[in-house]
Amino acid sequence: MGKKSRVKTQKSGTGGTTVVSPKEMMNLISELLQKCSAAAPSPGKEWDDYVQIRTLVEKIRKKQKGMSVVFEGSREDYFPELMTWAAECGASCECFEIANFGDEGYGLKATKDIKAEELFLWIPRKMLMTVESAKNSVLGPLYSQDRILQAMGNVTLALHLLCERADPVSPWLPYIKTLPAHYDTPLYFEEEEVQHLLATQAIQDVLSQYKNTARQYAYFYKVIHTHPNASKLPLKDAFTFDDYRWAVSSVMTRQNQIPTEDGSRVTLALIPLWDMCNHTNGLLEVLRNCRNQLY
Repeated sequence: MGKKSRVKTQKSGTGGTTVVSPKEMMNLISELLQKCSAAAPSPGKEWDDYVQIRTLVEKIRKKQKGMSVVFEGSREDYFPELMTWAAECGASCECFEIANFGDEGYGLKATKDIKAEELFLWIPRKMLMTVESAKNSVLGPLYSQDRILQAMGNVTLALHLLCERADPVSPWLPYIKTLPAHYDTPLYFEEEEVQHLLATQAIQDVLSQYKNTARQYAYFYKVIHTHPNASKLPLKDAFTFDDYRWAVSSVMTRQNQIPTEDGSRVTLALIPLWDMCNHTNGLLEVLRNCRNQLY
């Protein structure tokens, strides 16, 4: 299915990949973690705190230039592969196609009239990326020991997504290859753009989100490179801030709460195709009476 050549390494502007001393990088990571873990700044100093954190992040990003792994081509090149994979997994794909809606982005376009309460999308559970699938993956040994992962399902999903993206035989690659390469979340805002929000109610959330993401990245960078249970993770050679920002934004914009397989509780999930549904106001329902699929 799809292209045979899976990924390529981004190159720096000089034509080669960036070479950084592991010790130098770890020192920067430690400085970032310490800064992000310090006591909250006094009132009126939040912006200065953000600038200092961002300066450290930009130093790290500069040294990591060329280290990220990206898929060849554009996401739309892989839509046929996604649809083929979904059909092979048993998903219902007869009522729609993937279409470009301009400013609205890509979504599912109905190919026939769909009546009220008519089933139009059926996703087998095996297609979902969930906290449970993360626990049963290469991330499992670390999950069993790390309290942050155990407490934060969204972070678990982000690292699960990165591990599967780095695995050339991951069953979720047809889905992962169709995700956007970047997002419009505040994590992608330039400093000048964030500065324009200083007089708004949104600024505290924006600053907090950036600081929390930087702290999580620094923490897991150290864990990935030092924890024995992280030795088999496919992220040691390439776990950049840009990678983590992308994964966090993917989860942030796509995560759903669904029942676990035994129905005892809810869990977070990334749901292929479901997350491309755009619709006007109406009744949206997840049926919970079947263990192995999602309507």
